Amino acid sequence: MVYISHKHLKFQFQLNFERNHLCPQKEKPKMKNNATPFPTVETCSSIGRENHTVVADMDGTLLRGRSSFPYFALVAFEAGGALRLLMVLLSAPLAGLLYYFVSESAGIQVLIFATYAGMKVSDIESVGQAVLPKFYSSDLHPESWRVFSACGKRCVLTANPRIMVEGFLKEFLGADLVLGTEIGTYKGRATGFVLSPGVLVSEKKAEALLKEFGDKRPEIGLGDRQTDFPFMALCKESYIVQYNPEVKPLPNDKLPKPIVFHDGRLVLKPYPIMALLTVLWIPIGFILACLRIAAGSLLPMPIVYYAFWALGVRVTVKGNPPPPVTKSSGQTGVLFICSHRTLLDPIFLSCALGRPIPAVTYSVSRLSEIISPIKTVRLTRDRQTDASMIKKLLEEGDLAICPEGTTCREPFLLRFSAMFAELTDHLVPVAMVNKMSMFHGTTARGWKGMDPFYFFMNPSPSYEVTFLNKLPLELTCSSGKSSHEVANYIQRVIAATLSYECTSFTRKDKYRALAGNDGIVAEKPKQKAIKVNGC
Repeated sequence: MVYISHKHLKFQFQLNFERNHLCPQKEKPKMKNNATPFPTVETCSSIGRENHTVVADMDGTLLRGRSSFPYFALVAFEAGGALRLLMVLLSAPLAGLLYYFVSESAGIQVLIFATYAGMKVSDIESVGQAVLPKFYSSDLHPESWRVFSACGKRCVLTANPRIMVEGFLKEFLGADLVLGTEIGTYKGRATGFVLSPGVLVSEKKAEALLKEFGDKRPEIGLGDRQTDFPFMALCKESYIVQYNPEVKPLPNDKLPKPIVFHDGRLVLKPYPIMALLTVLWIPIGFILACLRIAAGSLLPMPIVYYAFWALGVRVTVKGNPPPPVTKSSGQTGVLFICSHRTLLDPIFLSCALGRPIPAVTYSVSRLSEIISPIKTVRLTRDRQTDASMIKKLLEEGDLAICPEGTTCREPFLLRFSAMFAELTDHLVPVAMVNKMSMFHGTTARGWKGMDPFYFFMNPSPSYEVTFLNKLPLELTCSSGKSSHEVANYIQRVIAATLSYECTSFTRKDKYRALAGNDGIVAEKPKQKAIKVNGC
């Protein structure tokens, strides 16, 4: 272990201070407030940095926001539920007092204990990989990213628990090394305490940097506060990221890696006020969700549209839906090809049409089947069996299918399965869009039986159903088109209507990214009956 004295740190700090101020390479802008011994990050050149190493802080440096509370709150809710989030909220005042009036380390330790104590390590890692990247990527500082991305080797030095941030930093920002606070574990669960050397702040950041790099000093150091100065002083060049609430985050089209898949129930970042409102709303929202679900399940479908509006659920219908096919006409039913946002898509399609439309689905929970106001038919994933089943259902009337096979929250369409195009020429594309202000109505990691409840727990959720023109006969398989050509064409038409982007991602890609599996639940083997003698 490398021993670093405070005299050594002070000497290194003075060396860099003299180099940056007594022998400047370019004129430094004058700072009006909170003067620092380092120039601002805007003055740092990002050209010719391919062989350089950058070491950056996270909160307030790579990210615009300086508070890590929302991310602790996200882990608390997504891995521990509403009660854990309440615990973090109750500990926030104490954490704040310690952070600002005693030490940063003490305040962060309180948050770590309230968030992680007793939590499964696997759950923490899962949230860090599937939930947090969406929120982190929406807050990237453009100037810090410009410098960070220009360097060949990237290191992040943060007070946040490494287990919480490492997945995002390495997968989405291309970090080669993440040095963060290490939390204690026991039998696969977090203890809530931190391991030596403790929370990485101030001199401990400098010690961690020296331990990792030794005598080889990094070329660039980026920080945002005085407690970052010790590690910044050990770098050849150091730049400060000044807090400016007017700085806009890095635009989505310039993100290092687009966020196609993400999980978690919360729509908005849970700052303290938002977290408190969420905890207070959950019992009210659950009662409201039960009322909305009961209305959709028990009332006749022509009345459901008006009942939803009365209960705060907005349904907007666009386009010209086709009339229902009568059995006396001898025609098969229409197959509605829907983009997939939640498992409620077929229900809102039925609501828009004013009549129940059966739907085929790859997987749905038993609870969702019980409360569903429409008939749902499970697909077996055997092509011949599923094709025969769909043909039989079309002979009985109209049918809805979501060929993506799974939901996607972002403005992307996953690859469309081509099987449906071989079964009928009566194809009507339907573009589905929904809006939620508090909770997401989908999950890859949690229990899908709660999906409809979370959607209807939103104060005023909305659905927009757009019926597109029926596919012309010359564009169907009966006119010589292949099933893949038909599926790809419908995907492009729906994407153009929604201003979405077509992708070749599949259900497997989504579940491998978010849950570490293929998204297929293996059936439990049937147990043989055990004969018991006696009465």
